[in-house]
Amino acid sequence: MRYGISLDIGTSGTRGHAVDLDTGKILSTAVTECHPLPGANIMDHLTFCINVGTDVAHKILMDTVNKVITALGVEKNSIERVSICGNPIQLSLFQGIPVDDLAFAGENAHKARGIKEQKRDAGVFSAVDVGLDVKDSCELLVPPAIRHEIGADALAMMYKSGFLEQKDNCMVTDYGTNAEMALKVGDDIYTGSAAAGPAMEGQSIKCGMLAGPGAISDLEYDFQWICKVLDDTITPQDGDRIDFNLETIEKNGPMSGKAIGITGTGVVAAVSAALDSHLYRKGKLKTSDGRLNMQDGIYIDSHDISEAMKAIGAIRAGHFTLLEHAGVKFEDMRIMYMAGASGTYVDAIKAREVGLVPPSCDTIYQYGNTSLAMSTDILKDPELLDKLQEIANGIRANHVMFASDKIFEQIYMQELAVCDEGMSMEMYNSNNAAAGIQELPKPRGVPKVNRVVTRDIPDLGDRGLTILHDIGTELRGYMNGCIGCGKCQKECPEKALTLMDDNEIVVKTKDCLGTACYRCQFVCPKKVYKYDNLKLTI
Repeated sequence: MRYGISLDIGTSGTRGHAVDLDTGKILSTAVTECHPLPGANIMDHLTFCINVGTDVAHKILMDTVNKVITALGVEKNSIERVSICGNPIQLSLFQGIPVDDLAFAGENAHKARGIKEQKRDAGVFSAVDVGLDVKDSCELLVPPAIRHEIGADALAMMYKSGFLEQKDNCMVTDYGTNAEMALKVGDDIYTGSAAAGPAMEGQSIKCGMLAGPGAISDLEYDFQWICKVLDDTITPQDGDRIDFNLETIEKNGPMSGKAIGITGTGVVAAVSAALDSHLYRKGKLKTSDGRLNMQDGIYIDSHDISEAMKAIGAIRAGHFTLLEHAGVKFEDMRIMYMAGASGTYVDAIKAREVGLVPPSCDTIYQYGNTSLAMSTDILKDPELLDKLQEIANGIRANHVMFASDKIFEQIYMQELAVCDEGMSMEMYNSNNAAAGIQELPKPRGVPKVNRVVTRDIPDLGDRGLTILHDIGTELRGYMNGCIGCGKCQKECPEKALTLMDDNEIVVKTKDCLGTACYRCQFVCPKKVYKYDNLKLTI
């Protein structure tokens, strides 16, 4: 039998299929629970790579990818092709391509540092040469980036969703830690990428987890709130019934007693429920214990809601910014395509209410993991690479760098004020008007929602899903002057750090938030702990 492996190298983790190349049938699926490098978003991974070197970051990622391939359970000597998809930084790390041209934007910055812009076109390479544990003749199929800021994953969400064929103004977003988005106006496409943060994937949330069996993925209202919990096939099923105002929980449904955490879409639903129930005001939950309690001891607190609202605010600011740059009013933007795990499991109507979808949209399409889907298409038909390169070359894309954009800055500051200070929408719009920015309208009516798939990975294969937990490596080190107080360990929000008996500090890279956090360093009473002095064990 001839096998192929399709991979999605994402910011929040790696997902893969084993495929029978003779029949095109998906045999098995494997996913990691997180990314092996420290960090909460793509910029953290990029910073880590710059600090430790591309070769080290590449080696850590390849170790994880090889574990995914092993978990897929097919004979490695029979693997003939591997295809990949992901954003430019992740695919560069995968291929061992320098990322300096992605870390420093602009021609002047490149000239000043002597940086050479890397080619990221479609191509066929040796899988063994990049470090994959497969036979020597195995091919690696890599799709193109549209340009260096707009990667193959952005091409995938446009290509697989039908966005490129849409004649009317429309928008597409891959909801995740690094939310890629595009606005199509006629033949012009405006793109951007909002660093929404890990809350969209259920990370940096106390009971949070990626979308997987046992995750609360939604709350459905039927006189009470019904927890929707993902079963072993990552399909939402009914769990317990909750009354958040009365603070009561009623055992109910086949997933009662089976929840182990809450994923990003569940957090979005909880935010919507808290706002609808008037339980969240000025940054605080107004329940008896300061928590929104769901089934099986799973809850979110005020900090979790704040993290989620900041992520929602970053995405809404991104949508707002693309519309402003294109000169399009909200009332002229009616169609939305949602991709990624969060774009699949989230209730689209709640998503529009909280700000993840422009309020003017009256038609919403929900797709699954378009990155893995396109990677699988390429695996089955390698000639698709030529077509994708042609599409990438033909897209007239205007990329907006949100990090330096004044419109994004203005709107995101407004979003933070709404989240933390309870700013009214009247004041929000008044401030935007003073800055020459259009008003944010209220959602009206009920949008038509077209849920194209029921789960983000529609076909798991007959052998089902394997979730990998044992990935990544460790950072270790001793700090001169350390008194062994343990404050660094207690302060770590992800429980990634352990202070050993001999005062050696050990940090698990897969759990660490890296440059997005540094709380362990900031809390050191003697100011001797330097995170960057920790050394990798590979």
